[in-house]
Amino acid sequence: MTDQPVKKPSRIQTRNRRLILDAALDVFSRDGYGGATLDAIAKGAGLSKPNLLYYFDGKKEIYVTLLSQLLETWLDPLIELDPEGDPVEELLGYVRHKLDISLDLPAESKLFAGEILQGAPRITTHLKDELKPLFDRKCALIQRWIDAGQLAPVDPAHLIFSIWATTQHYADFGAQLSVLLAGQDPTKRAHAHLEQMFRQLLTPETE
Repeated sequence: MTDQPVKKPSRIQTRNRRLILDAALDVFSRDGYGGATLDAIAKGAGLSKPNLLYYFDGKKEIYVTLLSQLLETWLDPLIELDPEGDPVEELLGYVRHKLDISLDLPAESKLFAGEILQGAPRITTHLKDELKPLFDRKCALIQRWIDAGQLAPVDPAHLIFSIWATTQHYADFGAQLSVLLAGQDPTKRAHAHLEQMFRQLLTPETE
């Protein structure tokens, strides 16, 4: 007996899943996980609640799907670090990509930050199974670059933490930045500043 091929979702099914996830992002961002309801998500998507439950088993599945998709998006630039490339340029490219993602997906970033602040009760498995192995591999790669004299001697794990913290700040604390910069675009100088800062940090000293 041969396995039956997996049926590809129709265009309408793909569209409806996207409508549900987009509406859920708005609802979760506004009301938090505890305050969000399937009724509110269905209304935002323009679908009935039974129709919504055709695509997702419940609120938790929708929420975890949103966060796992964001995690996948965040991990892609880290995955793409080329062991054969110039280490400083590879890491600066990662900084740029990570900042772009934070600026393009501020609501998703805030949702993820909120889940982590709660202790990651719904995505711990994803962090352990997806993020942790990749994190360990990339720390080992950065350490090899350092040992080869291609990077300044920094702590690989805390370097990655610093990249995450500085880039996500522009999404997670956007309201604060708008006040502190008195109406200026808080992202206008972000790319240049972060690139200069991390280039100075990462470039090894020459004798």
